[in-house]
This record gives sequence, C-alpha cells and structure tokens, in this order.
Amino acid sequence: MSQRMTTGEAAVATLIRNGVSTVFCLPGVQSDHLFDALQAAEASIHAIHTRHEQGAAYMALGAAMATGTPAVYAVVPGPGFLNTMGALSTAYAVNAPVLAMVGQIPAAAIGRSLGMANEIPDQLGVMRTLTKYTDRIRATHEAPLKVTEAFRQMISGRKRPAALECAIDVWSRGAPVEIPPAALPNNALVDLDAVAQAAKLLGDALRPMIIVGGGAQNASAEVTALAEMLQAPVVAHRMGLGVLDRRNPLCANMVVGQKLWEHTDAVLAVGTRLSTQLTQWGVDHATKIVRIDADAEELDRIAAPEVGIVGDAVSVLQALLDALPAHNRLRESRRDEMLGLHAEAARQLAFLKPQIAYLEAIRAELPEHGIFVDELTPLGYVGRMMFPVYQPRTFLSPGYQGTLGWGVAAALGVKVARPDVPVLTLSGDAGFLFNAPELATAVQHRIPFIVVLVVDNAYASAPRIQRDRSGRRQIASEMHKPDYQKLVEAYGALAMKAGSPEELRGALRAALQADVPTVIEVSAGPMPDPWRTQRPSGGRRGAVPRG
Repeated sequence: MSQRMTTGEAAVATLIRNGVSTVFCLPGVQSDHLFDALQAAEASIHAIHTRHEQGAAYMALGAAMATGTPAVYAVVPGPGFLNTMGALSTAYAVNAPVLAMVGQIPAAAIGRSLGMANEIPDQLGVMRTLTKYTDRIRATHEAPLKVTEAFRQMISGRKRPAALECAIDVWSRGAPVEIPPAALPNNALVDLDAVAQAAKLLGDALRPMIIVGGGAQNASAEVTALAEMLQAPVVAHRMGLGVLDRRNPLCANMVVGQKLWEHTDAVLAVGTRLSTQLTQWGVDHATKIVRIDADAEELDRIAAPEVGIVGDAVSVLQALLDALPAHNRLRESRRDEMLGLHAEAARQLAFLKPQIAYLEAIRAELPEHGIFVDELTPLGYVGRMMFPVYQPRTFLSPGYQGTLGWGVAAALGVKVARPDVPVLTLSGDAGFLFNAPELATAVQHRIPFIVVLVVDNAYASAPRIQRDRSGRRQIASEMHKPDYQKLVEAYGALAMKAGSPEELRGALRAALQADVPTVIEVSAGPMPDPWRTQRPSGGRRGAVPRG
C-alpha cells in the first residue's frame, strides 16, 4: 500500500524495514529533512550524533564488523563526507557492509561549480572509488528502491560499503511511495562439481592446512568440523582470528603456520586473500590449493588455484563436509605435534614478553565473548600473533589498511551494536588522540567501553624505523604528552592508571564493574621490535612463482 512521504521519510522507513535501529551521524543543513524523518521515527530508529564525521563513520564500521550486518552513517556533503573517507576505505578493505548517506547541494546546482557551501567536484565519483554500489536519489519514489538496492549489494557476495547522496531540496520533496520488503542476498549457487574436486584433493592430502580470513567469520562451525575431519591446522592472521577457538590445538598463529608450510601438500583457503602465503612464504607446484571466496576476482588475483569455488563460505563448506567423507583418508590426531609447535613458537616469541604480559592481563579479565578492537601499537602488533581469541567477531582489525586512530570510535560502534558484551580497544597515545573527543559521545549516549591507553609519547614505530635506517636520525615522531587523566575526566569519563600488568588486571576488573566509558592509562617504555614476527619470509625451499 502506498503512502505519501518525503524523500527523507521514505529513506528512513526503508532503513527500518532492513533492520537498522541506529544511525551514526553529524547533522547539517543539507540533511535537515533526513534528520526530521529520523526524529519522527525515533521510536524505531536512534540517532547517535558524534563530535566529528570520522567518528560517525568509524562507529558504523565497528558496528558492521561486530555483527556482520549493515550499519549506517549520515553526514553532510563535501568536507563532511571527505572526513569519513578513512573509515570508508577501511570498510572497503575489511569487507564491511557500511552505508554512507550523504547530503548534497541543491539538485540544479550539482556539477556547475557555483561555489555553494560544502560543494566539491564530482562527489558521486569520489564515493564510487571506495564502495561496491553508489547512486544519487533524484526523486522521492527512488528512495525506497535505491536504499533497498544498497542493502542488497552490501549483503550479496563480497560484503563491501555502499553510498547514497541526495540533494537538500530532494530530501524534502513528497510523493506517494511503497516501501519494498527487506533486501535479500543474491549469492552464487554452490558448484557441486567443484566441491567434489575439492573433496578429493583434500581427502587425498597427507598434510593439509586450512587458512581463513574475514570471509570465514560466519563459518566457524563448518571450519571447525573440517579441521577435525582433516586434522588440518587452521591458520589465521588479523581478519580470521576467532574462526577457530584458540584453545583448539589445531588453531595456529602465523609463526606456527609458517613452520608447517614447508611440508603442507594441500591448502583450503576460505575467505582470505592468501597474500602472505602466495607472495612471501613461497608456493611450488607440489602445493595444491583450493580457494573458496565470495568474490570471483579474488580466486586467481595472484595465482590460479587447482580448484576455485565462488560462493558464501557457509554454504560451500557445508557441501564440502557432505562430500569429504567419501574421499578422506584415515587420519591420526595431530594434537601432540601441534602442542609441540605451539610451545616452540612461544619460546621463539619469548623476547616479546613486555607486550605479552600486558596482553595476558587483558585476556585474563576480558570475558571470552568480549570484543577486542585492534589498534596500531607495539602491543597491538603482537596481539595479532599472541592474543588468544575464542569466538568469531571478537577480534576486530583494520586489516591491510592499517588505519591509525580508528579504535576509539570503532569500539563505540561495536558497543552500540553489541551492548550485551564488554568491548575494549588497545590504543597508543598517538592513535587515541585522533578520536579522543568521541569520549564525549560515549558519555552523552551512555556507551560503556574500555580504552587501554599505552603511552610512550611518540608515534611508536616511527622512531624505531628511523633509527634502524639512519642509525641516529629522528624526525616528526615525538609527541607532547597531555595530562590524560585530566583530559579523560574533562569529558566525564572514568580515568584510571596502571603501572604494570598486575595493576592493569585490577583496573580492568574495576572498569568492567563500573560499566561506564573508561580509559586506563598504561605508561610504557621502549618495547621489543615485533616486526620480524609480522613479516615472515621463506617457508618452502626451492619454491617457484605460480600463475
């Protein structure tokens, strides 16, 4: 049944139809009528306004990553939209379904370079560079269709961001509209012939391995079952952490994975670029690779696999589980082998004890379902290797984008989307200051979360890299240290200090009990260089390029 609505009302009604209950936003004149619609629908959808546009976009990113479902932010055009590009580029890199709803100058003025407020050349073109789907809402009747299409694109195949822009005068126009049903995904059908090929290849293997990325986060149960059936170690870095419970002996970090790689004869890669293995560890013609990915272009981007299957990880792996028993050889448990490799890796990484001790303190106090938001810090780099992750979507990373400063705002979005779980971000003082004003957002909207703020008064990696390269030179890397306790208290959040891993445990217990926005300041001196554990090389002797 049709109903007369403004364009803003039609867009908001379509968001609600697609399950959106929160919009992260910063209002402005070009989006006034969209915000009128949000206010009218506030019983069904909540607006969380931030202190900066980047904060709104990072919050939407955190919410999308924590749930795997679309999240929405709304900002004004021009500088407002451009302030969100760091978050949008990260969403594109980590395959997060984030919808940007952006205002525009009056429709008749678009593209005429009249110098209107917030005007930039070809905003739509800029949007297209970092989204899977972008369009302009030109009339009221288009709003439900284009918002629905944005959702369909975001939840189909490879999940990536989308963007819609709408002119200031179009938001306010009214017309009869119908709100369509919620968008449904349009995923590839499972190729059962390819699954049969994969089952035979993996079933015949002597020493198979599974490598998982962010595309496997929804397939934890299937990956676990396959790992046990094949007795195959499961290797993850950053985006794939949590797919297999770290307490399972078959769960391997990158150090253990590299040790196993030389003798691995078959690889099942699920939702991963596989870039480290293909470009650094070395692949020879004895390595048989099966790849499962939602994006057909990803399968042979670096090298063609023996078997490539396009599709949703859960559906394809379920079919593989059905097909594998007919081909799978009798296998002995690799438990003792894996426990020995874990112990060997722990000895190899023992030089990172200063970082590991703090990570162990966090893991001891953060419940296993609590969510850890990774940041670019010496502790964070080691965390990707050593922090035990027990459940899917409980370790969130900016992936290859390496987005310094995303953590505080992203963690707020995570907590909004997952209010039932504790949320913690481990931030350096450099990255913390990028989004520190969002503490005011957390206090105003009563969003309890924890920041473990590691203070070393520098862009921590920069001085080390500069010294290593020049032996002496150091430039643009030291930072003036504000009084973080006063700064945090000025925002109305809880400020605490911890001088050791033991003190951090006590502070975390108090913060979890307080259930308010909390920053725990940890003073840190120079820490061991983690980079050699992050950039493994070699792996297979005599490996040759493939492709």
